[in-house]
Amino acid sequence: MKQILQKGDKIGLVSCSNGYDLNKKNEISNLVNLLSRMNLKVALSNSLYKDINNNTHEPINRAQDLMKMYLDKDIKAIFDISGGDLANELLEILDFDLITNNSKPFFGYSDLTVILNSIYKKTNTPSYNYQIRNLVRDNTNTQVMNFSNTLLEGKNDLYNFKYYWVNGNQMEGIVVGGNIRCLLKLAGTEYMPNFNEKLLFLEAFSGDINKIATYIAQLNQLGAFNKIKGLILGEFTEYEKNKNNIKIEDLIKDKIKSNIPIIKTEELGHSSNSKAIPIGKLMKFD
Repeated sequence: MKQILQKGDKIGLVSCSNGYDLNKKNEISNLVNLLSRMNLKVALSNSLYKDINNNTHEPINRAQDLMKMYLDKDIKAIFDISGGDLANELLEILDFDLITNNSKPFFGYSDLTVILNSIYKKTNTPSYNYQIRNLVRDNTNTQVMNFSNTLLEGKNDLYNFKYYWVNGNQMEGIVVGGNIRCLLKLAGTEYMPNFNEKLLFLEAFSGDINKIATYIAQLNQLGAFNKIKGLILGEFTEYEKNKNNIKIEDLIKDKIKSNIPIIKTEELGHSSNSKAIPIGKLMKFD
């Protein structure tokens, strides 16, 4: 991976999904201060937080704020701090030609799965499944080191995650996917990525055994598992916290009825130790 940022660069923070709670401004202030100590300048979007009535800003405002970040030549990368449910409201408003002509790295996770995959589908440029708020969560020291080494020095620390093989022993392809619930919002739309010859990355924050089973059934009905070259399973937070008798990888392997290569990692998902994975880039595992 190439170096994305240099010291002195400016980055943008946005909320394309649910606005950030006003009572959590201190957390974002801590994040901005930390980034400043890393010699990065930070620009905040006008719709980063909820409004005075505790409502998320309208989709047009969030979309326009994101487009401004792309148009600002001084901003070298954009990081979305949000999650929740509302990111898909932006899809019909975003100017993907503008994004193509002003391409820059975009980072987000969870509900931002819809934006990450739409950017790849519409512009053929990669983005990154990662939450920058990890820098001020439980694993601050490790996250800061990985972030700095990767984005400021061009190493691969943030992308090197531990995994084990569930099925097979090698796979290679362009990665698509992300949060399974949010990816399925794109079903039947022009924004859903093509699964042909891809590696499908899946993780989940919420979802008991029944919800995960129905998500897998829908992906199966979309033909995803007949088209992909491999499966990357991240953390399934609620499912794994409940310590079901069936491991998540065994449940999914049984449901998809396929012999495709599968890896499992605990370092991609919603936990504070989570690393990053590019969406729309070629990756190889062996």
